[in-house]
Amino acid sequence: MASTFKLFGALGVAATLAACGATPGERAATGALTGAAVAQVAGESAVNGALIGGAIGGIAPCVTNPNANGCY
Repeated sequence: MASTFKLFGALGVAATLAACGATPGERAATGALTGAAVAQVAGESAVNGALIGGAIGGIAPCVTNPNANGCY
């Protein structure tokens, strides 16, 4: 039960930081850090979490809003 609360706490922080960054690189870095933290809390590989989080952080804003700053 405690790990469930930690996971939801980490996801809450991730959601708060999701929009941080003015460029795709900054958003990818924020996504990588958040992905690694969430993976650690979930008992998974931090490296895999960082790779997935970085990829999502870097491209997700451009997918949802192609006119966002830094999207081409």
